[in-house]
Amino acid sequence: MFPPETRILVIDDMPSIRDLVKNTLKAMGYKNLQEAEDGEAGLKILIQNNTPGTQIQLVISDWNMPKMKGLELLKQVRATAEFANLPFVLLTSESERDQVTEAVLAGVSQYIVKPFSAKIFEDKLKAAYSKHNK
Repeated sequence: MFPPETRILVIDDMPSIRDLVKNTLKAMGYKNLQEAEDGEAGLKILIQNNTPGTQIQLVISDWNMPKMKGLELLKQVRATAEFANLPFVLLTSESERDQVTEAVLAGVSQYIVKPFSAKIFEDKLKAAYSKHNK
């Protein structure tokens, strides 16, 4: 599992979902949380914090957002050498097989369908951690 000091970026255009995700993370012991309202803002935060000691270590992003969708952000992250191995979890209300396949092909670490329980959320984070720490 990700250590408690992990720097996590939560990206969602709905403040209520950002709060839900942050509260779930806080209940799991995480304190170092940042947030963004869309993929463009999230990418800026990733770039601004790309120095040792401030680097984002996990992204949890919504799929459907204005300006830049989560999948587009994932593709940009995977195409950038500094972020290519960054754990990236997509949150979505979409569970269509084609979309899941597209996310997997783009290099998503895990995929969480909304609504989710705290247990499912934790299990998906454990799986994302395992995927990046073999």
